[in-house]
Amino acid sequence: MKYLSLFSASKFITFKKNAVLLVATMICFIGANAQDILTKKTGEDIKAKVLEVTTNEIKYKLFDNLNGPTFVVLKSDLIMLRYENGTKDIYNQTNKVNQSSTSSNINEDEMSEKGKNDAKVSYTGKNSGAGWTSATTLIMAPLSGAVVAFLCSNESPSDENLNISNKELMKNQYYKAAYTEEAHKIKKKKLWKSFGISAAVWVGLVVLGAAL
Repeated sequence: MKYLSLFSASKFITFKKNAVLLVATMICFIGANAQDILTKKTGEDIKAKVLEVTTNEIKYKLFDNLNGPTFVVLKSDLIMLRYENGTKDIYNQTNKVNQSSTSSNINEDEMSEKGKNDAKVSYTGKNSGAGWTSATTLIMAPLSGAVVAFLCSNESPSDENLNISNKELMKNQYYKAAYTEEAHKIKKKKLWKSFGISAAVWVGLVVLGAAL
């Protein structure tokens, strides 16, 4: 009975450590995703906490200074607003009265298509969180790995991880928006593929262990 009690206590301590690790991991990833990103037509990304979205403007605070001043940006100065939950609002540039709408649409479509194709070629999924997903799945079980994969997949790749081959093209609003969106899709596929493989390995190990 004494040895059984010690064994149970040991299992409880191990479970408690794993639970603490899972909570810490979730807090870490939730913190990383709890930000909105404003992408300006100049190509600048602003990490923010959006307070209010009106017909013509957006009010926000800087993500790293939430107690600081409130800023206002016109929607006409933005390409896109990516919310912390992964959804996004796209703001198209209004054509000038004398501008040929046909020509403008062709240029927009061409740059968007090029951005999409370039992302497929250049983006490698660096620092996507696939490693964290695999490790968590194998060490703590598939449910924990699924949580990490979900949290990571909600965040678009950061600019330094996009592996941009032509930085001049990123100055074009349509190219950048398409490149970033396609890279995000690739990141999601990489994360869930990593989770699927790791979950299959985990199940195999459990079955093998039960058979021994």
